[in-house]
Amino acid sequence: MKEATEMTVEELGMYIDQSVLKPDFTEAEIRKYIQEGINYHCATVCINPSSLDIAAEMTKNTKTKICVVCDFPFGTSTTASKALQAEEYCKRGDIYELDIVANFGWIRSGKYDDVTTDIKAVVDVCHKYGTAVKVIFETDTLNEEQVRQACECAITAGADFVKTSTGFITGYESNGATNEVIKIMMDQCKGRIKIKGSGGIRTRDHFLELIDMGIDRMGVGYKSTPTVLGLK
Repeated sequence: MKEATEMTVEELGMYIDQSVLKPDFTEAEIRKYIQEGINYHCATVCINPSSLDIAAEMTKNTKTKICVVCDFPFGTSTTASKALQAEEYCKRGDIYELDIVANFGWIRSGKYDDVTTDIKAVVDVCHKYGTAVKVIFETDTLNEEQVRQACECAITAGADFVKTSTGFITGYESNGATNEVIKIMMDQCKGRIKIKGSGGIRTRDHFLELIDMGIDRMGVGYKSTPTVLGLK
């Protein structure tokens, strides 16, 4: 495997889900940052559900695909509601990946069976349509044991990725995808599920370090994408 420093911009871009999630964005801003994600060869643009039609129009006939968030950023809807949301989005047929927020209050409460059931309901819907599922744990709210147990929940539920953060947490120190938490997730998962880091990936050095650690994908904010790619 190439070291990150030897990769082309296009190869590096394929590690990125370009985040276009701020709720106050105008349509012009949404279009601007989706287009930048396409221009930077990002694997996906990660968008809110209300932006699906725009993303479908803009990513058509490009290598950049659509990642939609579900029950974002709190993950506290009922399980049935989460599954219905996933069905509504995935039945379009153009959703490559869906990022669902786990009920991290349940994780903190040790309700791991409920967490697994909650995730599996979404996974079953998404996989019916060929959509991969990433599960966001909001790791800044969790201790190490809770992170490890959450990984097991996602693996048991059949999810495709575990993911650190939403980038929208308040009331906690927002560290996001630190090398330390990614190491914990990798150690626990042992290749049984892919790993996505998100939150706090703002420097090129950190971005390249995570690639060399073996991370599979990263959520990078629209302001930081050119920086981590070495274009700014």
